[in-house]
Amino acid sequence: MPFVSIRITREGVTAEQKAQVIKEVTDTLERVLHKPPEWTHIVIEEVDTDNWGFGGRTTTAIRKEQAG
Repeated sequence: MPFVSIRITREGVTAEQKAQVIKEVTDTLERVLHKPPEWTHIVIEEVDTDNWGFGGRTTTAIRKEQAG
């Protein structure tokens, strides 16, 4: 039973886009690994940009700098 966890920042992602990701990941596992879709579980976790960081800074701070 495949379990796929996907983490993304919480901003501007629609329900339709998330549904497409779930469908396409499920299709890939079926095509490549021959896993039945009914066995495949996908979880999308959305994380606030204040809670996601790299390079010693939050994603919020990095994006503010890039925008300005």
